Amino acid sequence: MAGSKEIRTKIKSVQNTRKITKAMEMVAASKMRKAQDRMRAARPYSEKIRRLAANLSQALITDYRHPFLVKSANVKRVGLIVVTTDKGLCGGLNTNILRQAMNTMRRWESSGISDIRVTAIGNKGLGFMQRLGAKVVSQATHMGDTPHLEKLIGPIKVVIDAYQAGEIDAVHIAYTRFINTMKQEPVIEQLLPLTGERLGTPESNWDYLYEPDAQTVIDDLLIRYVEALIYQSVAENMASEQSARMVAMKAATDNAGSVIKELQLVYNKARQAAITKEISEIVGGAAAIAG
Repeated sequence: MAGSKEIRTKIKSVQNTRKITKAMEMVAASKMRKAQDRMRAARPYSEKIRRLAANLSQALITDYRHPFLVKSANVKRVGLIVVTTDKGLCGGLNTNILRQAMNTMRRWESSGISDIRVTAIGNKGLGFMQRLGAKVVSQATHMGDTPHLEKLIGPIKVVIDAYQAGEIDAVHIAYTRFINTMKQEPVIEQLLPLTGERLGTPESNWDYLYEPDAQTVIDDLLIRYVEALIYQSVAENMASEQSARMVAMKAATDNAGSVIKELQLVYNKARQAAITKEISEIVGGAAAIAG
């Protein structure tokens, strides 16, 4: 059994760790509320632009069909946007989405897809894809606690330009969708071409008068729509990050408390044994003197 001094040192160390995890839990709880507010605030805009894009996709335009709406008959080259966090200590959040992304990439390779280009948003995903040997064509890291579209536009443009140029046939995005504080769901969705499932069905068939022309308006709108989808995915991922970190830090704090209780029990036993030994030595010494 370890000595009393060593046990006291361990108890002190675990207590310091518990203070850190408790503070991180409280910080994550504060950031979680703000991240959820930003995520929910972005949803109405995403929904509105989705409806507009759905109406445009069904509008009666015979002279122009945007590349984002044209499905390739033979998909051989794919772009994958992987959204993760910059920091760790958020449980299995990054592990789950990166495992799913890796399995999806392997499935694509086995089905004959020869070229997979990765855009990494978040430092954890970037490091993982580099270790995996994936073809990383663009990246965005050190995003902070608030998603900024100006930091995302550059890496996103690399993928969009490659799709419009015909260099890749489809674009998918992998991120963690926020369900509630205790549940976050890793998902991989097709971003391009825009499918009917993604756009939805418009409530009614509309036609438009375009100024200056249909191609200019639709080009700008659908690019903004894709940017809005990616921004919403990053916002969902950040809300999931703070929720997962709060839960993970709470679990770490609770575990530290359990460890402290166990160490205190061991310390009390060691102290009791030491006292018993001292009493036995005193009694034995007194008996020897008396004899």
